[in-house]
Amino acid sequence: MNFIKTSLAIVILSVTTGANASNLDNARSIENKTNTASAVSQDKIDKSADSVLAMKASIEQLQEEVKNLTIYHDHLARLVQNQAQEVASIDQQITDIKQTRQGVVPLMYQMIDGLKTIVENDKPIKHQARLARVNKLETMMSQADISDAEKFRRILEAYQIEMDYGTKLAAYQAKITLEGNKTIEVNVLHLGRIALVARSLNGSHYWSWNTAAKQWQVVDASEGANIDKAFAIADNQVAPSLITLPVSGLPTNVESK
Repeated sequence: MNFIKTSLAIVILSVTTGANASNLDNARSIENKTNTASAVSQDKIDKSADSVLAMKASIEQLQEEVKNLTIYHDHLARLVQNQAQEVASIDQQITDIKQTRQGVVPLMYQMIDGLKTIVENDKPIKHQARLARVNKLETMMSQADISDAEKFRRILEAYQIEMDYGTKLAAYQAKITLEGNKTIEVNVLHLGRIALVARSLNGSHYWSWNTAAKQWQVVDASEGANIDKAFAIADNQVAPSLITLPVSGLPTNVESK
């Protein structure tokens, strides 16, 4: 009887021991699986964290690019606005130029006509050269290869030359027509537009322009010395000094330095 109890106890112990061993193996297996799953999960977490950090960095970079693009867009918008203003200004300038040109062209024709009238009614100081200058200006107006600005400049230049005739003492050689339509070669001298005299090439005869009669009249030989002195000053042969010349068209004389 005792033997049977002892055998039964051994059998129960063996069964219990085997069950415990099986449970231990199961536990270890579960632990290994749990550790493996944890490792896999941790790896996924690590990868997800890296991905989040990368995405965050990418988002920050994109935000910086958006900021820069916004600044550049505003810059371009201001440029476009300024260019639009420039275009409007240029369009207005073109309109103004067209209007100015429409006004300047008739003015230039009027100036040339006025210049021609001055030359025709003025004393015959370099008369042919001045008429030729006016005719050249008239021809110039129909030339398309010359700009309006250049045309206007040349007209103003012609007026400046006319002004110089009224302020300078100058001598030159030219032909004059005397009474009886006699034309002779002489030396001519003018003091501004006040005095206009002529001297024969041999220096023996003198004439003065009579503005009222619009013809040359003989000057008394007693005035010859003063006229010769004026010619010498005009030719830079002597230093400027006081001179006395017949006033064109008037019975009195004019004194000048």
